[in-house]
Amino acid sequence: MNADAPEAKSGWLDRLGSGLSRTSSKLAQGITDIFTRHRLDDETLEKLDDLLIAADLGPVTAHALTARLARDRFDQDIAPDEVRAALAGDIAEILAPVAVPLILDPVAKPHVILVVGVNGSGKTTTIGKLAHQFRRQGKSVLLAAADTFRAAAINQLRIWGERAGAEVHARDDARDAAALAFDAFKRAQADGTDVLLVDTAGRLQNKADLMAELEKIIRVLKKIDAAAPQSCLLVLDATTGQNAHAQVEIFRDMTDVTGLIVTKLDGTAKGGVLVALAKRFNIPVHAIGVGEGIDDLSPFEAGDFARALLGLAR
Repeated sequence: MNADAPEAKSGWLDRLGSGLSRTSSKLAQGITDIFTRHRLDDETLEKLDDLLIAADLGPVTAHALTARLARDRFDQDIAPDEVRAALAGDIAEILAPVAVPLILDPVAKPHVILVVGVNGSGKTTTIGKLAHQFRRQGKSVLLAAADTFRAAAINQLRIWGERAGAEVHARDDARDAAALAFDAFKRAQADGTDVLLVDTAGRLQNKADLMAELEKIIRVLKKIDAAAPQSCLLVLDATTGQNAHAQVEIFRDMTDVTGLIVTKLDGTAKGGVLVALAKRFNIPVHAIGVGEGIDDLSPFEAGDFARALLGLAR
């Protein structure tokens, strides 16, 4: 997305507002029910706290937000719109430190991006969308199909590669994910490719096997370039709610996660989980997805997201 183009910005805000409508509608209606003709007292604060927790902002974040509201407006009449605006401002402050764009290292040829996450989180789709964005920026891109566990993942990556105009390095008979990633890296180096996006398996049924596989992939990449991978992105499905916390912990233990991409925010009424993740882990959130289209992935912007979450985006 070109953030400098007003039409593009307006269009994205519309998609963001629509994508978060399940969460924002739930929060807006709940706040209206709580604060219509009600003062800000202990009872309304408790109800607001419960509402924020139900939207998956998490107890710690919910308590912090209600405490700040109480500090400023306790025992005063307050309208629902004022509550929403105040919450949006406070949430934006929580999110601002993690709203960090994904920036490529201009020296690295290629800049290697290892993409991790559980199966079904949207890894392969996200890789396709990222490839599309890089191609629009004039970058050359190679996709490595290192999820050798699922044949469907390889076919899906080829489809996205075709859509994005990016080459795909894959072998239908591949069994060693690390060897395939190694070969893709050597190919990208030889061709002077700007970006190498490496898809990986995400099965958690046997965490030890997955950890060993990811460690091996990273180890062979570092044999070629000690700085690789330059980025390790964890893709999280927002519809999993609080399970996203466990996934961050698991993959943070397996790899040096440098950033998050949160997908499927259009499919949940618990979009507040992103706020809880920011509060707890302080890991950069590079982008969010609110749809299946190739353009439905955008750099994460704290203020836009906070306002959309409270139904104030448009």
